[in-house]
Amino acid sequence: MTARRWLKVAGSFAAPGASGLIPGSRRMSSRRKTDHLERTANNYRQMAVFPAKVCGMMNESDSVRRLRLSIPHPDFSFKAGQWVDFFIPGQEKVGGFSICSSPALLRREGVIELAVKYTTHPPAHWIHHSCRLDSEVEVRVGGDFFFDPSPGGGAVDLLLVAGGVGINPLFSILLHARDLQRHRQAGGQHCAPGAVRLCYSAKTAQDLLFQSSIVEACEEFPGRFSCDFHLTHQSEEVEPQLQPYISGGRISEQVLREHLESLAGAGRRETLCYLCGPPPMIESVSGHLQRLGVPPHRVLFEKWW
Repeated sequence: MTARRWLKVAGSFAAPGASGLIPGSRRMSSRRKTDHLERTANNYRQMAVFPAKVCGMMNESDSVRRLRLSIPHPDFSFKAGQWVDFFIPGQEKVGGFSICSSPALLRREGVIELAVKYTTHPPAHWIHHSCRLDSEVEVRVGGDFFFDPSPGGGAVDLLLVAGGVGINPLFSILLHARDLQRHRQAGGQHCAPGAVRLCYSAKTAQDLLFQSSIVEACEEFPGRFSCDFHLTHQSEEVEPQLQPYISGGRISEQVLREHLESLAGAGRRETLCYLCGPPPMIESVSGHLQRLGVPPHRVLFEKWW
């Protein structure tokens, strides 16, 4: 698993005062309405748009660039799994990108992370070709797809099923689950999930985003966290460190059955299934889960790109 390094900018920009918060009166007019805004028009959104500055960049893969954004305003927050509307100065089209970092990172350092796959869509194209350290943008959090257990709630198991760049919100959920486990081990009272299974499909090992961090989370909590990487077009042997986690072929109904049975054997807890990936994959996996007896209200997915 090749180490990747951040290109960072020293320091950060000063947190704005109340007057530095851009009110949420920015209207989604027909002139500004883009595919992302149309597809998410009925989703929850924050009431405000917040200024942000690029404070780190790196290539997560050959086609995915990872950004770190400094957002120091104290009113900015998000839940693991949510996305941001991404406003670029001088660019009419609005991007929509899932946050791939944990809420705890925002609390500790005042930053969030996005991992954006290259496309010709102007916001993604800007991130890959024009974005620089210290570039200033604006963001607004939205989305009804998230994991945010209440302190007094009962523990649940999580089955996370990702395809391609759909790993982004599920990686945020995985990191949040890890942080909740750490907090509980330290004597905290916040509810943590019982067990977490990540089932992640990509074409090749090089396309597995965040692979080192995913494996580290599983090794930190063996028996409680596990990952299963499905490679559909891998022709070369993968690195030895990754081999124990690799499976061939697509995510089948039998694979999902085995994960559900494993979770059921770990304890008598409710299992929540979070799905994110290309629409055909979501339809296939949700159909498999339905046939396996998972109630619809326990299958949560996002399918808007």
